[in-house]
Amino acid sequence: MMWQELLQQIQNGNRKALARGISLIENESAGYEKMLQSLPASATKITGITGPPGAGKSTLVDAMIAQWVQAGKKVAVLCVDPSSPFNMGALLGDRIRMSDWYLHDHVFIRSLASRGSMGGLHPKILEITDLMKQADFDHIIVETVGVGQSEIEIAGLADVTMVVLVPEAGDEVQTMKAGLMEIADIFVVNKADRPGADVFVKNLRQMLAPSFSNHYHEVPVIKTIASQKDGIEKLIELLAHQLQKSHTTDKKFWLLAEKAYYLLEQKRMKGIVKSELKKEIEHQYKKNNFNLYQFVAGK
Repeated sequence: MMWQELLQQIQNGNRKALARGISLIENESAGYEKMLQSLPASATKITGITGPPGAGKSTLVDAMIAQWVQAGKKVAVLCVDPSSPFNMGALLGDRIRMSDWYLHDHVFIRSLASRGSMGGLHPKILEITDLMKQADFDHIIVETVGVGQSEIEIAGLADVTMVVLVPEAGDEVQTMKAGLMEIADIFVVNKADRPGADVFVKNLRQMLAPSFSNHYHEVPVIKTIASQKDGIEKLIELLAHQLQKSHTTDKKFWLLAEKAYYLLEQKRMKGIVKSELKKEIEHQYKKNNFNLYQFVAGK
């Protein structure tokens, strides 16, 4: 099938065609670049969801899907899972929490491995999300692997970024780098029925106060109990408000610059394969006096 026909099917709401299109991009198959270059502008917004492991991100996404589907909306979810740095395989078991939606007509879920990408995202995430924006979805969510500080990369992808925390994350918040605090457009304190939730929310708001003058708008903090669907309706209202105002700020152009930088980086790194580097290093190392900097300079 030609990519033009595939794109037409995606725009007509064909989910199998979308799955094939994503695979086309992942595998860098013939025609994928021309397809990307032909994509028309889309108004569909991307919501990024990040946070430490165990914060309940998947349960939160599950509850949000339920709310949107009930309102007749179509939702796409990209789940980026950890990859082994050695064999690039992924553990996709976390998606069991969203298994109710896999066969639903209004929901599209795709799990991607981060494939060793340092930012916690998939190396082709920008291209995949731009293709998904051509489909008939009302909402697109990207849920990232919980690796911590390096997830700042999601700021270059999402129009609105939600950082999900739990009341026990007090120490983590104290050590959070300014960058992660800066990328959040909404802080969600999930599992808010646990002890110390109110104190944690109060401390988080106090920590955020000095950054309000630098941030393009005040960062709201909202409590949820995703497993009981508690606070989800309010969160979705808040998210809609934040998505609506996301296009009116200078942040939009920084996001596009971030995307352009990422794509240029990928283009210039093309042809460099880690497994091949490993073989070359192994070969050179056996000759003794191996110098990493000389090796890199010779590339």
